[in-house]
Amino acid sequence: MIRARPHVAAMDAYALPDVSAPAGKRLISLALNESALPPSPNAIAAGSKALASGQLYAAEGWSDLRDAIAEVHDLNREDILCSGGSMALIETTMRCFAGPGDRVLASQYSYAFLRVAALAAGAEYAAAPEVDFTVSIDALLAAVQPATRIVCLVNPGNPTGTRIPYSEIVRLRDSLDDDVLLLIDEAYGEFTDQPAERTFELTERGNTVVLRTFSKVYALAGMRVGWGIYPAALRREMLKLLGGNTVSVAAEAAAAAAMRDQAYMRGVCNETSRRRQRFVAQLRDLGFDVPESHTNFALIRFASAEAAGRADRMLRAEGYVLRGMGLYALPDCLRATIGDAKDMDAVAGLLGDWLKEGNNT
Repeated sequence: MIRARPHVAAMDAYALPDVSAPAGKRLISLALNESALPPSPNAIAAGSKALASGQLYAAEGWSDLRDAIAEVHDLNREDILCSGGSMALIETTMRCFAGPGDRVLASQYSYAFLRVAALAAGAEYAAAPEVDFTVSIDALLAAVQPATRIVCLVNPGNPTGTRIPYSEIVRLRDSLDDDVLLLIDEAYGEFTDQPAERTFELTERGNTVVLRTFSKVYALAGMRVGWGIYPAALRREMLKLLGGNTVSVAAEAAAAAAMRDQAYMRGVCNETSRRRQRFVAQLRDLGFDVPESHTNFALIRFASAEAAGRADRMLRAEGYVLRGMGLYALPDCLRATIGDAKDMDAVAGLLGDWLKEGNNT
């Protein structure tokens, strides 16, 4: 029987959470960082209309989607690559620019799929320590070795929700050798966009890529659309592996319409942030350690791994499914996606009652 290549056979699978509720309970999934609100009505209409031509392949080169992204972000459309979620772009970038004998470096609590993609490419993966759940540029730079080919920065972070300022990102890029690729994952970037912080402009140096997704604030997780800005020389290499019609007709139409409806996106972002701030304040009032989040989730730290496990089981018994953080070597933490406001109040209330029973030990 054929076997996987040794480096693949040695890997652990990328683990998704068990999203199921006990019999008789309504499932409230707060585990996957999905949007609390639905997509833009314009996106729904555009995607539905596009299904009428579903018998056709998508046009080569994501023409309308790239136009929409370029218009909104004032970018050169030719610099944009699109694919079936930002995970596909991460995986392709790793395969394209790292391999056996190379090293991929990220921070301690970076998005777990980065490790999977690096190992699948045959590269070594290493992580530099964070400080207070926040990326440390000094630690990243200290961990760079001659074999380092890609440095990954997830900002805002997942699963921490924290962020570093643009000036620190520039310092990182300035301190890396020109032949080291900086991959910046901004899956939650819309929550922190500032006019003066143009991360996209770093790609003009020729050794930086910036990735984003439609899965979070644009509420199109089920459509699987990601995009990124790549310098011309890197883009040419990526297209050899990626292809030019990697987004379905319906997904491209929905994503282009969602991108053009910036007012709706801003409304989702603001409402999500309002709910997050209320939820975090409730948890902190209860005494929980919750890092400052700039995303659509909050990381909750318990007194011990055992306490986190007990809290997880208690919430699941009521139908509320959060994400355990053992995969990130944070067994004393649960991550809560920001969902319906009443559900977030309910989770905070259940945790408050749980604390009164002396469970957080």
